[in-house]
Amino acid sequence: MKYPIAITGSWGMTCLLAAMLSSSVAAPNPSAPATLKDAYQNSFRVGVAINRTIALNAAVPADNVNRTAEQVDKDVALVKAQFNQISPENDLKWALIHPQAGTEGYDFGPADAYVDFGVRNHMFIVGHTLVWHGQTPRWVFQGTNVSSAAGTNEFAGRRPGRGFGRAPGGFGGFNLNGPHASRDELLQRMHDHISTVVGRYKGKIKVWDVVNEALADGGTNLLRVSPWERIIGPDFIAKAFEYAHEADPDAILRYNDYSLENSAKRRKLIALIKSLQAQHVPVMAIGSQTHVSVSSPSFAEEDKTLTELETLGLPIHITELDVNSAQAGQHTSSGDTAANAATTQGGLVSDADQKLATAYAGLFRAFKKHDKYVKVVTLWGVNDGVSWRADGRPLLFDTDDQPKPAFDAVIRAATDGRPGKFKLAAK
Repeated sequence: MKYPIAITGSWGMTCLLAAMLSSSVAAPNPSAPATLKDAYQNSFRVGVAINRTIALNAAVPADNVNRTAEQVDKDVALVKAQFNQISPENDLKWALIHPQAGTEGYDFGPADAYVDFGVRNHMFIVGHTLVWHGQTPRWVFQGTNVSSAAGTNEFAGRRPGRGFGRAPGGFGGFNLNGPHASRDELLQRMHDHISTVVGRYKGKIKVWDVVNEALADGGTNLLRVSPWERIIGPDFIAKAFEYAHEADPDAILRYNDYSLENSAKRRKLIALIKSLQAQHVPVMAIGSQTHVSVSSPSFAEEDKTLTELETLGLPIHITELDVNSAQAGQHTSSGDTAANAATTQGGLVSDADQKLATAYAGLFRAFKKHDKYVKVVTLWGVNDGVSWRADGRPLLFDTDDQPKPAFDAVIRAATDGRPGKFKLAAK
């Protein structure tokens, strides 16, 4: 997801020509798969979110990352060795790829580098994300319309919306009580952005997160209040999928959200997707972020989650998997960026490595059980050092790219208990 990048702008050839160093991977135990992608090759793709340091193999400023050139080289080697699918952490989000208005307002350099990395390494490439309430520039919603921002907070029917954001009438710094775009203006901007971005990578990016996190977290409202919902109305979701399908008819289009382990949020997801299906909207897969903790969900809870999602008859993609080991982040599956700091405080739980291993083993057992529907599992970051939840140590590899006990647990979940071995060979 999750942190905005501090710099944007034109990218020169210096970064794009950053030297690629290579590392080899040894598999000393031929009786068991040494890599995640091999262990689950008959079940689903195993992917990872990468930042621009990895895409460029250069120690450039990116996300919440501060890696040396040597560390970046190891990160790149690990991605190539372990994964067969990639997602971009930030560089395809609106604020990064289209920071300024108009056809000249795009900055394609980092996104091009990301896609080129995937093509060169024969990876299944995901695009994240087209329409989201976060990391969208204010200009997208600006305009001269001064009428009330009437909207709805339910998928069917209309009723007046309430104020939203941290300040009355505000959302991420944008005030809908002032001048704003009209419905038609915002739909046109959405169409032009999706057409341009999806069209540019047509045939290369195979899956798009078309709409991200549109569901309300609590209460009875189906949709969260956002500028998209307030200005356009609830059909902004259907329109986004229409525009994406128009731009690349062969791409898999998915709806992506978090906390689907929560039964109330899951019911909202199912209601939303059934409504879209009834309207013949081309939603083709469900993205479950699966930002969870070492305390929950259990295997049984994840099994139930997947069982209920399967009733929609669509492929399920685990899109942003990490397992928080911080004490403050237990019993939450929220992917909300604003809540991240609070969920990574208090130090690690006791026996964090063992609990992390147990949690990951249960999750991958559930994914494998449901592999008729689960087609992609993506870790949200290659190692703890680049994670948006670094203080929660949520991934399979530590800051130095060394496998943690959770890695072996995930391998064993695929191989009936046989141990997996992994190491980076010396250069």
